[in-house]
Amino acid sequence: MGKQAHIVWDWNGTLFHDIDAVIQATNASFAEIGLAPITLERYRELYCVPVPRFYERLMGRLPTDEEWVVMDEAFHRHYWAFAESSGLADGASRLLGEWQDAGLTQSMCSLAPHDRLLPIVRTHGIEGRFVRVDGRVGDSTDGKALQMARHLAALPAVDPACAVVIGDAVDDALAAAHVGARAVLYTGGSHSRASLAAAGVPVVDTLADAVAEAERLVA
Repeated sequence: MGKQAHIVWDWNGTLFHDIDAVIQATNASFAEIGLAPITLERYRELYCVPVPRFYERLMGRLPTDEEWVVMDEAFHRHYWAFAESSGLADGASRLLGEWQDAGLTQSMCSLAPHDRLLPIVRTHGIEGRFVRVDGRVGDSTDGKALQMARHLAALPAVDPACAVVIGDAVDDALAAAHVGARAVLYTGGSHSRASLAAAGVPVVDTLADAVAEAERLVA
């Protein structure tokens, strides 16, 4: 019998289909400092972390401290308003249920603020599918790799070698590598397929394919 995978899910852009809210919030924040709106395709082509580097790619320069404060505050203000009308990605609820019903484990590691993450996960009725849900706490700027290390450290029953991170960003693949886990990247979020492929891990177009790939990687 092969090993059993533990899936570590990302939230934004992966289980939570919020890319439309992200684009709307980005353009609303751009408008507040006089920048032209951006398309989804352009966003995915340019997006990277840390976010100020994304703005540098877009503007041709790093934003000033004053611009950054305005854009960051405006983005989050608009995002949480738009996110209220966002839903789970296609098939997400079913896949989470099937994985749990098969006796397998899964958790969530997100850089969304923990105090905002939990209520919205509960709103979508999936909190009970996870053995652990971790969002960003306080004003931490540690990034996904250190967040992932803390997340798996809190799950001593999970062997990192059997963990597969499913996310929508290159950062998810880097975080997986940091803890000795594997990764599968999904094209439904913030990055273009080309940028995801550069991470050197499997890239898929559906969450069902992501789950199947997770099983294959650990078997």
